[in-house]
Amino acid sequence: MTEHEQEQEHNQQHEHEHDRTDRADGAGHVSTGTTIETGDAGAAIPELVIISGMSGAGRSTAAKCLEDLGWFVVDNLPPALIPTMVELGARSQGNVARIAVVVDVRGRRFFDNLRESLADLEAKHVTRRIVFLESSDDALVRRFESVRRPHPLQGDGRIVDGIAAERDLLRELRGDADLVIDTSSLNVHELRAKMDAQFAGDEEPELRATVMSFGFKYGLPVDADLVVDCRFLPNPHWVPELRPFTGLNEEVSAYVFDQPGAKEFLNQYTELLQLVAAGYRREGKRYVTIAVGCTGGKHRSVAMSEKLAARLATEGIETVLVHRDMGRE
Repeated sequence: MTEHEQEQEHNQQHEHEHDRTDRADGAGHVSTGTTIETGDAGAAIPELVIISGMSGAGRSTAAKCLEDLGWFVVDNLPPALIPTMVELGARSQGNVARIAVVVDVRGRRFFDNLRESLADLEAKHVTRRIVFLESSDDALVRRFESVRRPHPLQGDGRIVDGIAAERDLLRELRGDADLVIDTSSLNVHELRAKMDAQFAGDEEPELRATVMSFGFKYGLPVDADLVVDCRFLPNPHWVPELRPFTGLNEEVSAYVFDQPGAKEFLNQYTELLQLVAAGYRREGKRYVTIAVGCTGGKHRSVAMSEKLAARLATEGIETVLVHRDMGRE
């Protein structure tokens, strides 16, 4: 590292420490119940969320949402400084109890240090979660073209070249993410609603599930952890009196669940999800997205998603229900 780079890193760290002091009073208080070696006996470790993902996918919006919820947010912090940031929070006597750090390719010279920093946090028993913002290539290209800005990694190439390079760089981090949010078809308000649903409130549930109905003809949700295919059931689309309605309609739902195998599938898949949820809890995974699909995302998948979400809620799993493609036809 050159002398100029060392000076830049020192100034960044100083600015973040100064900013921490100015904004600490607005941070919420959630104790993780663990301790860290900070010089203060029994200092509580702040809750940590790392926000990353594709450039143009909405990292700034996600970070702003957490800031509005009382989190202490640091944008574009070099990964090597994340453990230091957590230690400073632990010394704040509870004033900085929740920290969100945005890590992206703008700091690519430091990005290789992220894996080492995550290992350091794990060794110190720091509870951390990774939120990864994803989006399709088409959506990202449109967003960069609309603001007439180059992609951070495109260099002398095209925007799509920068996107491809970034996907390759972030592939491993995306695989480690606790929560992946696909923003391809989301506006700013919808993204904020998703973040609010996951992080608002003082109590963190053991496991949060998003049940999403979708149409296969519109493509698989890229943020799905599990995919359910309801196309084995007869399609209400071919029943003239049911065609105009959706799976939210009682007659459509009754038609779907009167079909052979529908109720059995719901019962047995719910039992399977109980096993999966128990494993996720053991592995520390707090978020799961279950995508329920049919041909157009209007009838069968909607009806099945409604019932499945209700079943999960009765099992104590906090559930968010999303109908991605309903009304799209």
